[in-house]
Amino acid sequence: MRARLWLLLAAQLAALHGSLALVQTPASLMVQTNQTVMLSCKINTSPSNTRIYWLRLRQALSASSHYEFLAYWESTRKTVHGKEVDKEKLTVLGNSPQNVLKLQSVKPADSGVYFCMIIGMPNLIFGTGTQLSVVDVLPTSPQPTQKTSPKKKVCRSPKPVTREREFSHSSGFSETQPTLFLPLSLPSFRKLFPSVDSSLFL
Repeated sequence: MRARLWLLLAAQLAALHGSLALVQTPASLMVQTNQTVMLSCKINTSPSNTRIYWLRLRQALSASSHYEFLAYWESTRKTVHGKEVDKEKLTVLGNSPQNVLKLQSVKPADSGVYFCMIIGMPNLIFGTGTQLSVVDVLPTSPQPTQKTSPKKKVCRSPKPVTREREFSHSSGFSETQPTLFLPLSLPSFRKLFPSVDSSLFL
């Protein structure tokens, strides 16, 4: 129930702050074990020196779920990692408005939803998220079976008959998730992000 209320509040705040957005690409990605993954986060209408943080959510949002702080890009052109993060495996490239999280030699344990985030006043602003799935073997789509039908005799009419064919075109539908805005005090921030050292955000 709390998670549902949190999402509702975040969506409402996103509507009020639509001018600022964090757009992540791709929206979802499935790769094989030991591949290299590049996740992008772009900021619009924000100062160029804005620091972008990267977080991971391993499971669906619930009362017991929490974000893992992974890393952020420091102005001295280095990646600042979170605790228990493999520094050889994870790096952040570039600075705002474009940030890229690079993951090398990914494993199934790296699967989850990856979020970029910036600290606004007084809101934490989350990106749209990227769902990463790491598998040992990529699924294969079944080949369509072709049915052969017996040939039919065509009776020719004395006059040529033309038929108009109707073509239907269905346009694709793109669904995007809104940017999430979450107002938090420091105590509630620590409750939501137990694995994050809050001093990194000051």
